[in-house]
Amino acid sequence: MIIVTGGAGFIGSNFVLDWLASSDEPVVTLDKLTYAGNPDNLANIEHGRQHHLVKGDIGDTGLVRSLLRTHKPRAIINFAAESHVDRSIHGPADFIETNVVGTFRLLETVRAYWNEIDGAAQSAFRFLHVSTDEVYGSLSATDPAFSESTPYAPNSPYSASKAASDHLVRAWHHTYGLPVLTTNCSNNYGPYQFPEKLIPLMIHNAMHGKPLPVYGDGRNVRDWLYVTDHCNAIRRVLEAGRLGETYNIGGNSERTNLEVVHALCTTLDHLHPNAMPGGYESLIQFVKDRPGHDRRYAIDACKIRNELGWTPAETFESGLEKTVQWYLHHPEWTQRITSGAYREWIEKNYAGRTSS
Repeated sequence: MIIVTGGAGFIGSNFVLDWLASSDEPVVTLDKLTYAGNPDNLANIEHGRQHHLVKGDIGDTGLVRSLLRTHKPRAIINFAAESHVDRSIHGPADFIETNVVGTFRLLETVRAYWNEIDGAAQSAFRFLHVSTDEVYGSLSATDPAFSESTPYAPNSPYSASKAASDHLVRAWHHTYGLPVLTTNCSNNYGPYQFPEKLIPLMIHNAMHGKPLPVYGDGRNVRDWLYVTDHCNAIRRVLEAGRLGETYNIGGNSERTNLEVVHALCTTLDHLHPNAMPGGYESLIQFVKDRPGHDRRYAIDACKIRNELGWTPAETFESGLEKTVQWYLHHPEWTQRITSGAYREWIEKNYAGRTSS
């Protein structure tokens, strides 16, 4: 069996759902169930022999130790993280506590467990740490894409905290021999994504006739990766990745934020037309940029393609249509999570950014 930390969040829950749909190997999901960790994401999984959801913190050494000794997993897949740049700017302490201190405590607890198990189980064990391309910093329009050898240059509290966690994972391998794997992915999108991130925020606002706020000039570039493609890549790295190695995972889909919003509006005009003159694009509103907004991310995914044979199955267009369809068909999911706390956060983050 495996343990998935942060498995009730966006990417983690998609991974758990995908795993159980294609394998009979049981999963224990450990999640702190903060605002973005939503048990509704796993509601379709029967709680029983194949899946067990545990509310808890990766930094809770006693709890993690108990789970390891009880379930004896062959692998830990660590998705647990605070992950939103804007929230890290407003409140960096939570990001340091979870992403740095939490990862350290998890590594130490896993290392103690790994040293206790017998030779065959010890040799087969893996700790897979899921990270982000944001640790590499920002690219110009002409710079080559991030590779696994690109120097780290984080520019936000979020990316700095993830860079620190990556370094800890690397150090625990080189110093203690812990059998680790690290993946650094580009911007994910798809079902179950909390509507503070660009694509679900725009869908949510568009469906309620609210402005679609685009930071700055909208020309910040990201590589977009459909979440199921990401999950498949992680499975492949877990299966055959070389110990101690890092694998960059990208969607081969660089787009400016403004291009993403225009594509989203076009998709909504087709799938859910409205009566507004100009369609959903009439809701686009440029707002003041956020501090330290990286200009461009791009992923060179040659290593995972050449070594492990993985490439994304979805194009940006096909993945975006699937994403919009999912949100249109699951309005109750969004309604349940866009609580007063969510509205307060949106007000806090966007209230001071007058349109331009």
